[in-house]
Amino acid sequence: MAPGALVEEPSATPTTSAKWVGKNDQAPRSIFPDGIRTSGQHNPIYEQLRPYEDFPKEITGPTLWTKEQFENQPERWTHRFTPEEVEELSQTADAFIAQGIPLTGISKENFPLPTLSKTLARVREDIVNGKGFILFKNFPAGEWGPHKNAVAYMGLGTYLGYFVSQNGRGHVLGHVKDVGDDATQIDKVRIYRTTARQFFHTDDGDIVGLLCVHRALRGGESDLVSSHAVWNALQRENPDVAELLTRPVWYFDRKGEVSDGQDGWTRQPVFYLEPGGRGRVYSKWDPYYVRSLNRFSDAGLIPALSPEQERALAVLEETCQRLALHMVLEVGDIQFVTNTHVLHARTAYEDSAPPAPRRHLLRLWLSTPEDEGGWVLPFPDSKEKKRGGIQVNNVPPRAPLDAE
Repeated sequence: MAPGALVEEPSATPTTSAKWVGKNDQAPRSIFPDGIRTSGQHNPIYEQLRPYEDFPKEITGPTLWTKEQFENQPERWTHRFTPEEVEELSQTADAFIAQGIPLTGISKENFPLPTLSKTLARVREDIVNGKGFILFKNFPAGEWGPHKNAVAYMGLGTYLGYFVSQNGRGHVLGHVKDVGDDATQIDKVRIYRTTARQFFHTDDGDIVGLLCVHRALRGGESDLVSSHAVWNALQRENPDVAELLTRPVWYFDRKGEVSDGQDGWTRQPVFYLEPGGRGRVYSKWDPYYVRSLNRFSDAGLIPALSPEQERALAVLEETCQRLALHMVLEVGDIQFVTNTHVLHARTAYEDSAPPAPRRHLLRLWLSTPEDEGGWVLPFPDSKEKKRGGIQVNNVPPRAPLDAE
């Protein structure tokens, strides 16, 4: 299979499908094979945002953790697939492939895992409402080949959430891989397509999954931090920064991945309170998307970052680094991380010289909607099945088997 090839995927030409208008969960299957369109990026409902005074001074409970709890006890955050689980996954993947269903149409209904699903249900609960992450090991990524890897990985993902589009091209199977993009052009380039360091951030989906197919020569290691531990540290050490991060004065770049008539940015806070639900603290952040807006601020369309915001950027990153749990993903490891209350980062990396393969992770963004146990979010799509993600007009979903 050539790099970038698709497996029986629908046309990705947006002009042929941009005429349809309707509810996202009633999307035409001729465009969206599972009948659900990714909702996309939105501004929050500003009336639902809460002032700093309503936020807790200290967060407690199962979503709060420190690196000291886990760094010497990997068994607390690792699940090794058993031979029986691998065999069930293999047989189900083979059966799915034999049916000729496109990857973009995969679902729990057509990817049955009668035994492994019980483990995945427990994992989902812990990701959504507990510590917020897990590392699976023993996925046979080096044995199955690109197509079966993708099918099995996406099939696993359907038990944790609904896959959403990750970019303007409709990719529901993403590829974290250096494709030669210039990492300094942050207003145009997505950093996952480069070897550059990724600072602590969250993605535009409730859960992010990463399957390691090839490791780098050096670097590219993973860091996670509980945003609730970060919040507590900010409240103790820099309450002025905590307060600033609850204000909707932060503009986030959309890097041109916008539908017709939309602004090129969103405006929102970094820390939110759930409106209703359990009233938990939710975080949404990516410094690359905050620092790439000069073209808009220079034109007077939005304000530039203030000195106070610049300081908050630095304090937030330093706090995350200090509290982070470090891990290394080996080939066949799958990391699933919540974006509601965990921030993640990666170190810069260097690939081996050709013909050795480049570092390569398969990525999923998964939605856990409010009506199915997900957090209550102050966004207009909180109850939609495929909330969040990046959706440009009606670009159909695609699942390339390699980076494009």
